[in-house]
Amino acid sequence: MTERVVVTGMGTVSPLGNDVASTMTQIQAGEVGFAPITKFDATETGITLAGEVKDFDATKRLEKRTSKRMDLFSQYALYSAIEAAEQAGLTAKTVAPERLGVILGSGIGGLTTIEAQVTKMNAKGPQRVSPLFVPQSIVNMAAGNVALYFKAKNTCQAVVTACASGTNAIGNAFREIRAGRADMMITGGCEASVNQIGIAGFAALSALSAATDPAVASIPFDEKRQGFVMGEGAGTLILESLSHAQARGAKIYGEITGYGSTCDAFHMTAPDPDGTQAARAMALAVEEAGWQPDEVDYINAHGTSTAANDSAEAQAIVAVFGNRPDLLVSSTKSMTGHLLGAAGALEAVITLAALTDHQLPVNVGVAQQDPACPVHLVNQDNTASTATKAISNSFGFGGHNAVLALQTWGEA
Repeated sequence: MTERVVVTGMGTVSPLGNDVASTMTQIQAGEVGFAPITKFDATETGITLAGEVKDFDATKRLEKRTSKRMDLFSQYALYSAIEAAEQAGLTAKTVAPERLGVILGSGIGGLTTIEAQVTKMNAKGPQRVSPLFVPQSIVNMAAGNVALYFKAKNTCQAVVTACASGTNAIGNAFREIRAGRADMMITGGCEASVNQIGIAGFAALSALSAATDPAVASIPFDEKRQGFVMGEGAGTLILESLSHAQARGAKIYGEITGYGSTCDAFHMTAPDPDGTQAARAMALAVEEAGWQPDEVDYINAHGTSTAANDSAEAQAIVAVFGNRPDLLVSSTKSMTGHLLGAAGALEAVITLAALTDHQLPVNVGVAQQDPACPVHLVNQDNTASTATKAISNSFGFGGHNAVLALQTWGEA
């Protein structure tokens, strides 16, 4: 028997707030989470703005000693996982350790630690490198630290598929429960790349917006878009088999119904301009969900605000769903920026919360929609919604395409 997979908890750390409630309040108000970079002097990078996490204090949920032994990306992951677990009522008595797993994604991992320790080594020699350098910096340690905290003894995995990491992680966790190999999974994505090497590296690729006005820095699908704004943070979901959730009387916030994953095999960084494999990933997610394409009400687009991505994604959407005026699309990266490996996880949380709140996120900042992006965007006039079915898209460097099908909770 194939298990249905429901969401019983969600948590976030984002440029718009350090929990789901505050993040969604800002999302629904159309607020932009961008400000001048404060973590380092960014003058020489040519980049002014980023979506930094604000007022983050890991010790509000973690012991100080625990947090000091983690890179920031792991802190974000565990902090948001604790919120999600509290919402789900996840304790040592909720599930057997062998039936609780962790799959988290990150595009880069402990870049803050890597930058700091390489700088120290060059200045003071290799003997001064921290003994915690490796366990703080390696990508799997976000998942490892979450598993340690919750004593999760089922599978524990780290997914690294660039900007598709968070979505692939959730999709893989969905499959574990669907196949009956776990009762609950802690899953999502995390990233902490707002630092000098992170900004400098993406700026060197000409991927980042050089705008100085936050209101027009990230404007997906607008003809004047010029690149993405780097964001940081984490999104976590507690996935659970329906039978397990119902047996313990858990509150259900939504359902994951399908997952599609493909590869462009086209270019190291550029998407295939015809969007064929992105379209196939969407179609696979919809097919696994058991939906017809015309049943999808909303798409949370990858929408990076780069010329190549937005046009290819729009063409892929039209290829699968047609040019339907009733299918609304928005990219919440217009408010959060691009959280790289955490983007898909945060956007899955936002999508489910928006469906539950009956208010779709506006595609902020569009003044003139690019004719090469023929999708119907969410704006202030159509944000109120009765949508129940949505997909969330994530596409990454290397050609990774990942799509989740999500719906509001219902017994059908």
